[in-house]
Amino acid sequence: MTEFTKLGLSATTLQAVADTGYTEATPIQASAIPVALAGRDVLGIAQTGTGKTAAFTLPMIDRLGSGRARARMPRALVLAPTRELADQVAENFAKYAKGTKLSWALLIGGVSMGDQVALLNKGVDVLIATPGRLLDLFERGKILLTGVEMMVIDEADRMLDMGFIPDIERIFKLTPPRRQTLFFSATMPPEITRLTTQFLKDPTRIEASRPAMTADTITQYLVRIPTSDPKAKRTALRALIERSEVKNGIVFCNRKSEVDIVAKSLKTHGFDAAPIHGDLDQSLRMKTLADFRAGDLKILVASDVAARGLDIPDVSHVFNYDVSHHADDYVHRIGRTGRAGRKGEAFMIVTPSDDKSLDKVLKLIKKAPEEMSLDDIDFASIKDRPRSDDSKGRGRGRSDRPRPIPKSDNVASMEPIARAAPKAEETLEEAPRRSRSRRSAKPLTTSEAADAVVDTTAQATPATKPASQRRDRAPEPREPRKSEQAKEQPLRAASGGFGDDIPAFLRRPVVFQD
Repeated sequence: MTEFTKLGLSATTLQAVADTGYTEATPIQASAIPVALAGRDVLGIAQTGTGKTAAFTLPMIDRLGSGRARARMPRALVLAPTRELADQVAENFAKYAKGTKLSWALLIGGVSMGDQVALLNKGVDVLIATPGRLLDLFERGKILLTGVEMMVIDEADRMLDMGFIPDIERIFKLTPPRRQTLFFSATMPPEITRLTTQFLKDPTRIEASRPAMTADTITQYLVRIPTSDPKAKRTALRALIERSEVKNGIVFCNRKSEVDIVAKSLKTHGFDAAPIHGDLDQSLRMKTLADFRAGDLKILVASDVAARGLDIPDVSHVFNYDVSHHADDYVHRIGRTGRAGRKGEAFMIVTPSDDKSLDKVLKLIKKAPEEMSLDDIDFASIKDRPRSDDSKGRGRGRSDRPRPIPKSDNVASMEPIARAAPKAEETLEEAPRRSRSRRSAKPLTTSEAADAVVDTTAQATPATKPASQRRDRAPEPREPRKSEQAKEQPLRAASGGFGDDIPAFLRRPVVFQD
C-alpha cells in the first residue's frame, strides 16, 4: 500500500490524517488523490468500505485552502443519496479539515431549515447535501450554485436506485461548466454511464476492485429453514445471534415494517437491539447510529437505507433476515463487515420462497456460501400467532366488526346520517350524544328534545305545506351538493331500495332526556 506522504497532500492535511491513526492509503485513495489534486475529473468505481470518502475529501481540503466563501455561494458541493451518508461525509470533513479555516454545512431533511439557512447566509466553503433538501433551498432562493468549483457525487448507483437521477441532472446544469467533478459508484449501469458521458470532462477512470464482488475477509453462511413463517425466521435469527460471538451486528430486512417487528422481537427476548429505517425521525436515526458506532448498542436492525456507504469500521457480524430482492444489495449489506482488512461473518436466512432471489445473489457473487443447519430447532411446530385483524375477527385485539344499532321508534331519514356520520373510532351509539354536545354544553330539556326531533324530521322529509303554515317554520330544503350525494349513495344502496320505508335496524336512534 502507498503512504499518504507520497500523494502530494499538504503538511496540514497529512497531520490531520496522522491524527486519525492512518498512515497508508487504500488503492482507491492512492489512485484518486493525485488526479484530483491536479484538477482533473475522476470516475471512481469501487465497493463500499474501500475509503472513497477520504479519496475525495482530502484533495478537496487542499484545493480549497486558498480563497474565501461568499454568502449563499458554496465553493464545493458533495451530494449523497441518504441523510446518514451525508452526515458521515460531514464528520469526515470536520475531522480532516480541523487544521484549516474552511467552513461547511450539512443540508439534509428532517432537521431545522432555519439553522441551515443561517449557515448559508454566513457563507460556507463546502456544502454536503442530499438532492431533495438542496433543491428545496435553491427554489426558495436561499442558495446559488454558480460559484461551485468542485462537485462530488457519492454512491451514484444508489442515487439511481432511489430515483434521484433527474435531480442530479438538474443540479449539474445549475453549476458552472468549468467545475471539477469527482464521481464515485460501486457499479456502472447504463444510466450512470450516460450521466458520466454527459457531465464529466475526459475523466480518469479508477477501478479499485471488480464491481459487485464480496471481500475475501468475509466468511459467508447460508442457513436454510423449511418454512417461510415469520416466527420461524425470528427464531432462527435469535439462534444465530446466540451461537455467534457477536461484538456488534447489523440485521437487514427488506421492508420497513419488518424492521420494527424484528427489533421489537429481539428486545423482547433480551437482546440489545434498535431499528433504523427511512420512516423514523431523523434525530432518532442519528442517535441510534451514534450509539451503535460508540458501542452502546449491540444490534442494529436496518432497512437498506443503512446498507450503503455507512462507515462503521468494526462490525463483526451481518445477518440477512430477508434475502435481498436485488443482488447488489446483498453485496453492500455484507460489506458492512470485514472492512479495512478485518475479519467478519455474514449469515443469510433462506426460506422455500426465496429461491429466485437466492439464485440472483449466487450468480452475482460467483461463490457458494458455506451451508449451516439449525437441525436442533423444530421449525414445523413454530407458527406465528394470527393478527387481530384477520378475516374472521379472531385474535388478541378488539374485533373490528361494528356493534348493532339499537332500534328506535323515532325515525329520521337516511340523509341526516350521511351529513352527521360518526367518526370511525366512535361507536354508533355515541354519535347522537356527540352531535348534541356540539349544539349545547347543557342537557336538553324534554321540550328542547322534542323540538330537535321535529327539526330533524323537517329537514329530512320533503315539504308538504308552505313554510308559513308549518309549525316549526323550518327552512326550505336545499338541493344536496355533489359531495353529499356521493356520501349518501352507499347508504342508500345499503338500504336495499326500501325507499321511505326504512327498516328499524337502519334507522338512526334518537335519545330523549326527561
